Amino acid sequence: METGTRLTVRAYHISSLEYGEENRVTLDGHMTVCPSVAEKIREKEPLIKDISIRIIRPDEHDQHTNTVMDVIPLSAKVLGKVGEGITHTLTGVYVILTGVDEAGRQVCNFGASDGILRDKIAWGRPGTPLESDLLISFDVVLREGTWADRPGPEAIHRACDVFCQIFREQMKKFNGYKCTEKHVFQETYEPGRKDVVIVKEVSGQGAVYDTRLFGNEPCGYEGGRSVIDMGWMPVVVTPNEFRDGIMHAMD
Repeated sequence: METGTRLTVRAYHISSLEYGEENRVTLDGHMTVCPSVAEKIREKEPLIKDISIRIIRPDEHDQHTNTVMDVIPLSAKVLGKVGEGITHTLTGVYVILTGVDEAGRQVCNFGASDGILRDKIAWGRPGTPLESDLLISFDVVLREGTWADRPGPEAIHRACDVFCQIFREQMKKFNGYKCTEKHVFQETYEPGRKDVVIVKEVSGQGAVYDTRLFGNEPCGYEGGRSVIDMGWMPVVVTPNEFRDGIMHAMD
């Protein structure tokens, strides 16, 4: 039996999420969000008119949401690249990325995900939050007419990635012995036996439907490559790369 890559995921559970004067996550499960950082992020993105950052608690799901462009786990590479080494991740909290333009046009709304939040998320599925999880809403308003070209949605994802990176850099320094969960994934291959291959079709139609792969961070935007720019050609990823967040959905 041959061995492939080894991935260790250390999870740290978040028990409290509050507004504060800084964006900070601590080893003891406390997290604060400072909404004013939105303005600093927006200043670097000329296609973005406004960004709103707020906390959504489990009893606040009966509220309107703009298009759910992505649900992002907060995970950071501590050692190695995505798919191998060590990853630190937070449980109990997700970033929910939503978008609209200033004329009211929903961005990347292929699944008609604008509406009442409770009805628009398939809770408790792989890649989606539990109803009991805390949510950090990152809601972006694009300038009118910029939703239909790639630079508009890309600006939204890039801005959200900058926000997530604030927490990732802090998570990289967490003590590995104090995680609340630890999972080790070792890939193995048996010579002479066929491997199981899953073929997954992802969005890459252009304009507002795209997928990025091979980012610097798990589920991250920075450093990733668009499947459109790769010519829509088939790409092979390992089980651990997929498990670790090699793919960043952009629709």
